[in-house]
Amino acid sequence: MKRVGKVAALAGLVALLATGCSGDEVLRFGWPVGVTEQADKMRWLWTWSVIAALVVGVIVWGLIFWSSAFHRKKKNADPAQLPRQFQYNVPLELFCVVLPLVMVCVLFFFTATTESQVLNKKPNPDVTVDVIAFQWNWEFDYPKEAKDSTGQTIKTVGSSGEIPLLVLPVGKTIQYNLRSTDVIHSFWVPEFNFKRDVFPYPDKNNQDPSFQNTIDRPGSFVGRCAELCGTYHSMMNFEVRALPADEYARYIQLRTQVNPATGLPNTASEALSALGCGQPCTPHAVTTQPFNTDRTARTATS
Repeated sequence: MKRVGKVAALAGLVALLATGCSGDEVLRFGWPVGVTEQADKMRWLWTWSVIAALVVGVIVWGLIFWSSAFHRKKKNADPAQLPRQFQYNVPLELFCVVLPLVMVCVLFFFTATTESQVLNKKPNPDVTVDVIAFQWNWEFDYPKEAKDSTGQTIKTVGSSGEIPLLVLPVGKTIQYNLRSTDVIHSFWVPEFNFKRDVFPYPDKNNQDPSFQNTIDRPGSFVGRCAELCGTYHSMMNFEVRALPADEYARYIQLRTQVNPATGLPNTASEALSALGCGQPCTPHAVTTQPFNTDRTARTATS
């Protein structure tokens, strides 16, 4: 038994080292890397839940192997003699009922606590974005920012030839107000580890159409519609562009100004180009691409 235990431990260690995973990756247990504070909270719930499950599994496996190894039928045992019976052992039965109940209550407590933290909304968020979904694209409005040169709300609207960019600041509390103009859509950014359905008339249907998060690092993150919403559902993508707070403030300032070349307020792409902060200011989406509307490109022959 000692030799078997040593071989099993050595095999487990070799398997772990052969994967090339870091300690952080191992403790994720397959949970994807998130870019928000809320995603980190969910990750820790997942990690400790898996650890608790593994502890229970190890105890159960140990009892099974122990019973199999040390309580097998003896060679000279009387076949008519039954092994010791435990069906009327009240303490054991209470233990088998109370312990699982305690485990479920603990898991429920931490799940409810994490859910409350993830869905918590501060009364005065730093940035508010109205997310408007429609077949089959997105519109992003900044109602609490300064107006553009025409007195209109700063907004970005996607088209069949352009992926809409949702530019947001890092380290700030952001509130997303979701609404659909037609059918049910779903706002999903995989790196947020969070998604929420986008309904038409959410207030009339007593639905909570908003949530908040805080992005903790700059980057470009693909966004998708996660609700089957019609013919071009799979092409209904957008991109979150997270910028440092000072660059975001400059971006909003540029959106309020007029582009001399067009005589119109700067678009998201034009403002990012004028901002000139390198790769984070790329004026087009880098995580996805527009749908090719040329029907001949999708035929079986040229």
